Amino acid sequence: MIPKRFRRLLVVLLLMLMLVVDSSAREPIKSPPPTPATAETKVVRARDLGVPFDGAPGKLNAITDVRGVEVGYTTLISGEGKLEVGKGPVRTGVTAIIPRGHDSLNDPVYAGVFSLNGNGEMTGTAWVEESGFLEGPIVITNTHSVGVARDAVIKWRINHGAADKTGYWWSLPLVAETWDGWLNDINGFHVKPEDVWHALDTAHGGAPEEGSVGGGTGMICYEFKGGNGTASRKIDLRASKDAAPRSFAVGVFLQANFGRRPQLTIAGAPIGKEIPGEVYKEESGSCIAVVATDAPLLPNQLKRLAKRVSLGLARTGTISGNGSGDLFIAFSTANPNVAGPDQITHDVQTIPNDLMDPLFAGVVQATEEAVVNTLVDNHSMTGRDNHRVEGLPHDRLRQIMRRFR
Repeated sequence: MIPKRFRRLLVVLLLMLMLVVDSSAREPIKSPPPTPATAETKVVRARDLGVPFDGAPGKLNAITDVRGVEVGYTTLISGEGKLEVGKGPVRTGVTAIIPRGHDSLNDPVYAGVFSLNGNGEMTGTAWVEESGFLEGPIVITNTHSVGVARDAVIKWRINHGAADKTGYWWSLPLVAETWDGWLNDINGFHVKPEDVWHALDTAHGGAPEEGSVGGGTGMICYEFKGGNGTASRKIDLRASKDAAPRSFAVGVFLQANFGRRPQLTIAGAPIGKEIPGEVYKEESGSCIAVVATDAPLLPNQLKRLAKRVSLGLARTGTISGNGSGDLFIAFSTANPNVAGPDQITHDVQTIPNDLMDPLFAGVVQATEEAVVNTLVDNHSMTGRDNHRVEGLPHDRLRQIMRRFR
């Protein structure tokens, strides 16, 4: 017989243990659990495998080559086996992109949006179209977590920002989504406000992780493991043939969740036909694209930049099927402090339309490479009901590329 005081102590210890287990289950996992496959492929990008691309990348070959842009993630991975709605398995997360960084949260950026195929959601775009400004961060998650993410962004901005110049507290956040229900318990609503806040709080410059992290954790691209990918281009513009160039950066970030296997084309090689396989019976999925630049562009010009994402995706084979939500936003970090009503006029710089072709080319090139980086810098994943999606095999990719070059 256990003495009464020891029974009480045992109960207290058990309760404490339950709290610890529950807390650890909710703690965001910042990267997938290490496995031999993960260790082999985690830091390998498309260029490391010899895949050729047009254009000159920036130092990081990432959206963060645009000065001030910060990216943060919360990755949620837990459970395995049979789906139990509300319990898991969980393969999802949140991505946050802050255009001017934490130090300039209340300084909107000029922006433009474009829908290639509208079977998806990107909140806040009506005001972006109307005003020409993006006010606040961009958040990307799974389809059924858009609402909680939107509300969490408002709460985060209240806690970190201030009322606008006219004294009003209001926010129309830009939150986008793609569907991860093949691998994730999407109807379990596992993304919580604190997960959104974690992604926003930890957003930083430098090279962002790619593949199965953040909002891209449970995504599938060309029926290989998909997720997040990024790339950039250095753009030199000249007013005349003999003039000194002025350099700008264009960066693209994708949450890639689209395409059928036979469509996949990499640098002109029919990779998807050479490595057959199937996850879906029909075209399914979406792509969210974020284009950043430090080139001084107006909202209508940024919309034109966003449209060029379509051409970069097409280079990899996609047709943007009926079930695909392909929604893109482009913003410029140039022209700071031009949104405030504290003065009647503002001086704004812009690049003439006649000089924009190199910027268009940069978006197309960076988008194509970002898709391939998504596939290469990734790993196989097993999710709900033991659904498994294979990572793109690097050795096979190398072999096929050599045959078709």
